[in-house]
Amino acid sequence: MRLGSAVKSAPMKIPKGLQPLIDDGMVDTVVRSLKSGKEASVYIVDCGGRLRCAKVYKEAEQRGFHKLAQYQEGRKTRSSRDARAMGRRGRHGRRVQEAEWKNAEVEALYRLVGAGVRVPAPHLVHEGVLLMELVQDERGDPAPRLNDVDITAEQARKWHAFMMVQITRMLCAGLIHGDLSEFNVLLDAAGPVIIDLPQAVNAAGNNNAFAMLERDVNNMRATFGRAAPELLETQYAHELWKLYEAGELTPDSLLTGRFAHDPTAPDVNAVLEHIEDERREAEARQRRREEADAV
Repeated sequence: MRLGSAVKSAPMKIPKGLQPLIDDGMVDTVVRSLKSGKEASVYIVDCGGRLRCAKVYKEAEQRGFHKLAQYQEGRKTRSSRDARAMGRRGRHGRRVQEAEWKNAEVEALYRLVGAGVRVPAPHLVHEGVLLMELVQDERGDPAPRLNDVDITAEQARKWHAFMMVQITRMLCAGLIHGDLSEFNVLLDAAGPVIIDLPQAVNAAGNNNAFAMLERDVNNMRATFGRAAPELLETQYAHELWKLYEAGELTPDSLLTGRFAHDPTAPDVNAVLEHIEDERREAEARQRRREEADAV
């Protein structure tokens, strides 16, 4: 998309995180800030006459570093030394974990683009900054988030079905978003686009995988169910996971949204919640020990 209505004013002062991209000629000008959240700041930049997004990740201390472990479980670490360092949570381990967090979104975007999932196309990563497609509406302005748009029942049904296909394709590619909600789905002229993937979960290697998939699916169900209440009765998460575990899920699987629960089955979610509570308490104890040692 060429420069259009998204550019309304003179370029802004260059943020520190984007200076290396300016210096190395990858970005010509910083147009304006697009979003600043707990994970990153996003800017609209001009790259040779084309508008793109530049995502500058915030440091771990600003993000709530202790929350990373449950998402990073099951990800491949580049060396056994780095894996051991991450386990000890020392200075080197924190640097490795920080790099893994930033790299995860890039790797997820490339994998999902290849799987036919509607996500922003990545262009490059430089000095820890992700340069990617700017998702735009029909006027050339940055696309709105799903939570900022009033939708009809018909749109809700259509987009909910579309999102179930996207989640299916993600799962077939081995990934779960992990934090999918109306706040990280954009609406361009063609429909929903999924954004914000640094916490993408390894579906096969993470013990929390189903719980996160269920949360993603149920967030979409609740969002679209406000306009189309019949969607609130659907059970796509369990249906998806059963097919996935059986090795029968494909990108073209026809889902029904119906699932018969086994009343004799153990409450796996309750067990996982207990494990997660124990993990958080263990991390809290470790942080208290580290703080005491630092005094």
